Amino acid sequence: MKLTKEQQQVLFSDIDKLLSPKPLRLEAGIKRMENGMLQISMRTDLHGCKSKMLDWWFTFFETTQHLKWWHPHDHILHSGWDSQWVKNKNYIGATIHATEALGEIAPVPATIKFHDPAEVFNPALLEEAYDTAHVGAVIYARIGFGKDTPLDDNGDPEDGFMFHVARDTPFGCTLRSHFYLGAIAADTTAPLHEDIGFGLMEHCYTEFTYLSHFLPSIYYAENKNGDKAPLPW
Repeated sequence: MKLTKEQQQVLFSDIDKLLSPKPLRLEAGIKRMENGMLQISMRTDLHGCKSKMLDWWFTFFETTQHLKWWHPHDHILHSGWDSQWVKNKNYIGATIHATEALGEIAPVPATIKFHDPAEVFNPALLEEAYDTAHVGAVIYARIGFGKDTPLDDNGDPEDGFMFHVARDTPFGCTLRSHFYLGAIAADTTAPLHEDIGFGLMEHCYTEFTYLSHFLPSIYYAENKNGDKAPLPW
């Protein structure tokens, strides 16, 4: 089932709460939405990493090797970005194809198209969150799984939505990852199984924990924005 704009507005009626540093009702866990979709939430602390590094990562990774650094177990294959992706510069509007597993759940192809988060979040509140340092990076994408996942006329996967909201802290940054999946099976007798949600929770926590272990070194070595690595000695 393709969600209408009105249904998306209902689904994301509380989405701006992700921009607040205050605790949420669901920081980590799964929830069955009224329409049958699953909301999957995970919170991960990225020690030594700043939000700008996470945002930059999406302009950098482009090979299967990079994906395996990110999650050595579940990430199987990077099948390429489209022409909207520009190395070290842009991922907004770009689509990536990859193959991933969720622990014991077998690998499947994934299609992810990234969007400007201001399309979903209140633009004024989003700008205020950046200005007050309540957030340092917000990543939003449409997502679908399977070899022939349905796409709309804009090339967006119709099955789900992905949000990563990072906030800088004294130790690095904290990341809220929220997914809304199963739109195609919503309001049917066979909605997306909860095992997918629990598998995604483990996957998400693991991949961003792995990423935090190497991202600062990669960021300082590879980014072209002039940031210099601090000297620990």
